[in-house]
Parts: sequence; C-alpha cells; structure tokens
Amino acid sequence: MTAKPGLSHGISPTPATPLLQGESQTPSRRSNTSFWAALTFTIVAAVGLSAFFVFRGKYAPPTDEIPRVGKLPAMGYNTWNAYYCGINEKLIIETAKLTKSLGLADAGYDHINVDDCYSEKKRSPTGDIVAHKTRFPSGMKTLTDKIHELGFKAGIYSDSGWFTCQLYPGSYQNEARDIKLFQDWGFDYLKYDNCAVPFDNVTRENIMGRYERMANAIKDLAKSSGKPPIFLSMCQWGREQGWFWARRHGQSWRTTSDIEANWKSIANLINQNSFYTWATDFYGHNDMDILEIGNGDLTYEESKTHFTAWALMKSPLMISMDLASASKEDLAVITNPEIIAINQDPVVGTSISPFRWGINPDYVSNSTHPAQYWSGESQNGTVFMLINTLDEPATMFFNLTESPWIRAGRQYSVRDLWAHTDNGTAVRNLTVHDVPAHAVVALLLQDTGDEPEGLWPPCAVIEWCMGKDGTIYDPDRKWSAERTRRVAKLGSGL
Repeated sequence: MTAKPGLSHGISPTPATPLLQGESQTPSRRSNTSFWAALTFTIVAAVGLSAFFVFRGKYAPPTDEIPRVGKLPAMGYNTWNAYYCGINEKLIIETAKLTKSLGLADAGYDHINVDDCYSEKKRSPTGDIVAHKTRFPSGMKTLTDKIHELGFKAGIYSDSGWFTCQLYPGSYQNEARDIKLFQDWGFDYLKYDNCAVPFDNVTRENIMGRYERMANAIKDLAKSSGKPPIFLSMCQWGREQGWFWARRHGQSWRTTSDIEANWKSIANLINQNSFYTWATDFYGHNDMDILEIGNGDLTYEESKTHFTAWALMKSPLMISMDLASASKEDLAVITNPEIIAINQDPVVGTSISPFRWGINPDYVSNSTHPAQYWSGESQNGTVFMLINTLDEPATMFFNLTESPWIRAGRQYSVRDLWAHTDNGTAVRNLTVHDVPAHAVVALLLQDTGDEPEGLWPPCAVIEWCMGKDGTIYDPDRKWSAERTRRVAKLGSGL
C-alpha cells in the first residue's frame, strides 16, 4: 500500500449510525386464572418442553462423541479454477511439490484437493466409484500416499445428486459407500457439490436434507472406524440459506454464487457475504468460493482486495492457479503473513463485518459497490478493512468509534497489514488518502491508553453528548434540553 493513513485529531466526527431501537410494549392486564386455565397451561408447557428436547436432539450441534475437525478456515490448493477437468496424477503431485517449494505450505496451505473429473463415468460392477484409468493409473491411494508424504492433507470431490456437475458419478443414495471409499483411498476432506438433483418424488427433501445424508454417513464412519471425521465442505452455492443450518452438518458452506476471475465477480461476492458474516465462527465457516488470484485479468490491487476480504471474513483460502508460472506479486499476495494470521486466529473465530456501507445506504445490497468500511476483533487488536469500490482513487475517512470494537476516549496505534509498517497513533478519526481504484486498506489498531486531554467536542460521537450538569452538546437536541429545564422549573414552582 503506497498511501499511508493520515491521522486527523479533533476533527468533528461524522454522525453516528443510529442504533436499532425496539418498540416499548405496554404491559397487558393480568387476567384471572382458574384451575382449568392453570391445568391447560401446565399441559401445554409440558408438551412444549418435550418438543423442545426433541428439536434439540435432532438439531443440536455435534457432541464430543467424535473429535471435531475444521476449527479454523481450511487452507490449501484446489485444482478446479486452474485446470477444470484437465487434471492427472502427475500434475497434482507436481502442484503439491510447488506448494511446498514456493513457501505456500509454510504460509499455512496444508491441503491438496482434487476437484471434479478424477473418475470414470461409470461405477464398478460392485457399485464403487473408479479412478480414471488414464489420468490416475496408479490409483487414488498411491496419490494420497504421495500427498501425505509431502506433509499435506488430501481432498476429494463428489456431489449430493445423481452425478457431479461434469456428469461423473455423484453420491446420492451411495453416501455411506462413497465416504468409506474416500477414507480407504486416504482422503481427509470432501468438497460436496449440488448438481444433478433427483426428482422431488425421489428425494422427498431439500438441499439441507441431501447434505444431511452425507453428514450422517461421515459421522457413522468416524464412529465405526475410530478415525477423525472427514472434513465436509458444502458447495451448495449459497442456496437455501445455508448460513442458518449448514453448521449442523459440516465445517464450511458456500454463501455465494460461483466466482469468476474479474473485479465484477469479486465485488458481487463481497456484497453477498456481507449480510451473513455473523454465521462464521470456530468449526463453521462461510465459504466465498475458491480464490481466483493468478487467474483472469485481476490487477494487483484487486487481487489484494480479493485476498483480504476472503481472509478477514474467515472464508476458507483455497488457491487455484498454475503455480509453475505464478508471478512474484501473486505469491506475495497469497502469503501475506499478517493477513493470514487473522484468518487463522486461534483465539477469535468471528468475521469482520461492515459498520458503514459508504456508497449505498447501510444494509442495502449493491453488487457493484459492496460495503466499504469493515471492522472486527482479533487476538491482537481491532481489524479494519476499507475497500474503495470506485473506479478512481478516493480518500476514505471514518470515526474510530463507528466500530463497536473501539473504546471512546482512547487512542490507538495503527499497523498497515499490507505495507507492514507502524503508522503512528489514531485519535478519534482516521483518514486514508488516495486509495487506488478497487484497492483495499487493512489495518490493525491496538489500544495505547487514554486520548489527550482537552479535545473538543468532549464526545467523539456527538449524539446525546451531555455534561454532568445537564448541559447537552448535541446541536440537534439543544431544544430538547432547554425545554426539559423549562418544564422542570415550572414543575418546581420557580
């Protein structure tokens, strides 16, 4: 980042975002109760309590019967965006070796995942998926052994329908058979897609039900084998509001449509995920799709924005480019240790979220201009992400206490997570000048103590700012304060 934050001390703050206000409720009159009313209430309460425990038994989060996997967002390499169906065992082993030699493994990328098109078009006579005889002549167990020898975990792909998206065998009605085969082959991770959906009169269930089938097969296999469960990555493209239910079944779920290697797609996916950031925490993560850095026509600044948004929103980080021809810039983007550290924070599992949308009104969807001002917690301080969604450079400004994670009356050191520089101290407000088009600013703010004495106005957020003597400093509310004092004087007879 070439532009460093310019700090503004004592600047009049921007108006605070109004708080959500709940309506007050008038207490209802207490009705007379009879014996029969009390008895009816007791019966209804008992039935309701029973239903609650039945519901909890069906939908409660996983227990400690089997070990949990996927506390942090998965990191690794996936073959799809780089090669689509053009994969084979030699390419995958070469990619795994490059992932190690280029320092990506040291940066945290510890999965090598095989996507669609690895199998024959038909199952074996006994019903098993068969590895493609030309592309994978040595077999999948040999492939995963080599991947494991290099220090990586191995991932495989299947589908919750009759076929995969490229019309290879899917796993519907073969969930237990297929997950056992994947485990026998040595895979640790399953990307599970959403194509080739059976007829309604066959499934009698929705997307959630079809993913539950595989989740149950994984759980049953973990119990019977004594091995950790296979990581389940649900690729249902944001359909049927997986942010509400997918945590019950797997470790990540898609919140967005499919990604493309251009800024229009990146902005659109940031916008889509901005409304579901609350759903991410340890052991369950919103998945914004595979990274496109190194592909298409993304600029350096757009690639940084792409990577920062995915990482700070705690999406899985799955790279997918031709590593043999990767540029130094692209490698520098995907190995930024300060950005990855937030994605892999072992103490704070939650995502950053928007505190001000900027171009469009707050909480309004805009696929070309997503939210611009974001913040969140980390073990080392408060994280801020600013995105210039315009097609030209822009100066970006915010009041620190617009973020809920900043304390009023305090000052904060500023760390630029892309320039890797310490940029002084921010008091109340922060301005970043000349942010390039489609670029990102990623900052870490740490509390350094009380702000200087004598700053004016006395409150960074002026709304309802009042002295102990009742003097109000909010210019929009002086009439209210003066009227209140006049009414008080009249009431006391003065």
